[in-house]
Amino acid sequence: MTPAELSSTVLHAVRRAVDAGELDVTVPARAVVAPPGPGGCGDYATNIALQLARPAGQPPYRVAEVLRPYLVGVDGVADVVLTGPGFLNISIGGAAPAALVEEILSAGTRYGHADAPDAPDAPDAPDGSVVRLHCPHDLRAVVVADAVARVLRCQGALVRVTAEGFDREWTAALGVRVDGVGPAPASPPVTVRPVPAPADPLPLGRDAARWALLHPAAHDRPRIGDEHLAQREGNPLFRVRYAHARSRALTRNAADLGFAAEPGPVPGAPQELLAALGDHPRVLAAAAAHRAPDRIARHLVAVADAALPFLPAVLPRGGEKPSAAHRARLALAEAAGTVLAGGLTLLGIDAPDHL
Repeated sequence: MTPAELSSTVLHAVRRAVDAGELDVTVPARAVVAPPGPGGCGDYATNIALQLARPAGQPPYRVAEVLRPYLVGVDGVADVVLTGPGFLNISIGGAAPAALVEEILSAGTRYGHADAPDAPDAPDAPDGSVVRLHCPHDLRAVVVADAVARVLRCQGALVRVTAEGFDREWTAALGVRVDGVGPAPASPPVTVRPVPAPADPLPLGRDAARWALLHPAAHDRPRIGDEHLAQREGNPLFRVRYAHARSRALTRNAADLGFAAEPGPVPGAPQELLAALGDHPRVLAAAAAHRAPDRIARHLVAVADAALPFLPAVLPRGGEKPSAAHRARLALAEAAGTVLAGGLTLLGIDAPDHL
């Protein structure tokens, strides 16, 4: 069961409770499922009971108690535990890793993108429904606006970026672009005005400079220093790119051993990694909605940190012959690498196969 399927399952449980007369509410259009927060458990959690409590006229915990029997026993759901004021913590069955990995590998680096195609060069929609981003003559603002535009386009939006000033070297050095230079457009734009960088990031090079400007939240002052170039574990950008490169190396190593990836049950599958991979579409949607590419950067660090301890166990050891378990582990490793590559691409950062 993928996160999207689990969301539909939660809504179906609400609908069944309404049909049975146990809840008197309008079934919402969507149910958010995400990795459990502090105090939670299982693979995913949903706050649907808190969302429905007021219209149902019941305490959130009571709404969660009503919904739990409609979720327990559903194919793909192993257990449901109530925590806090009424969170439903859901443990998924063993088939979930295979379905999730298959979904990621099928979509490739577009996993998490909206159904609508990217349209970076599309004209304004006839009804004017285009997102207009405007930023001051500031390098960090332009880089953040460029990343926000990429994320919005991956969610199917039409975007136009303007700036009060733009230096040509920024395109060559950092790959940014704007659609117009000058004052803010007549129609109210979304102003992109992060805290400026304290120093010139261009000497860091494209990838490290973009990461230095995008990884901190817009209200945080970025650090501009050689730490972003360090090839060591303490550098988050290095960990993300290294995890991606290791996943690609495993694919090459497996080919040398005569086997390839095949999604399937993964014995002892790392739940933190599965949760992070499953959460990727929600992170992209939230980054677009809040105009916050830093959410993607931090999510990629979480994916990498969950993947790195798992990667050494992917290939056969010694005289061990490749098995279905090895093929499934390799597929999971490839899925992690795919998510990392896709996220880095949205940030405008290269994801090298060799590092």
